[in-house]
Amino acid sequence: MTLTIFPWLLLGVLLNASAQLLLKAGAERISHISFSWDNLVPMALQVGTNPSIILGLITYLLSVIMWIGVLSRVDVSVAYPMVSLGYVVNAIAAYYLFSEPMNAMRISGIFVILIGVYMVARS
Repeated sequence: MTLTIFPWLLLGVLLNASAQLLLKAGAERISHISFSWDNLVPMALQVGTNPSIILGLITYLLSVIMWIGVLSRVDVSVAYPMVSLGYVVNAIAAYYLFSEPMNAMRISGIFVILIGVYMVARS
């Protein structure tokens, strides 16, 4: 992977991570989703009119477009492991934005991911 493509790959990962955070924020603003036919229309209205969910879906679409561009230039066996950086971004962001737990086991997992991404990037 070249240094010229890495910023594009990183932007795609960050867009994807941002989309997940926006979807989470939107999900917290709607009532509990019940998977039943009786609840289908009310849930669709809540989801379809939620600004965070709409923005999250748009951001996700942008990340897919960016990802396709990256895959046209980089081997998927190198590019796909970089998506793991999104786990790191989301774990840290969720800690600050949603007060999700950050314990020693999770921090250790983040370091393992970072080491793995570094090893794949250098291969």
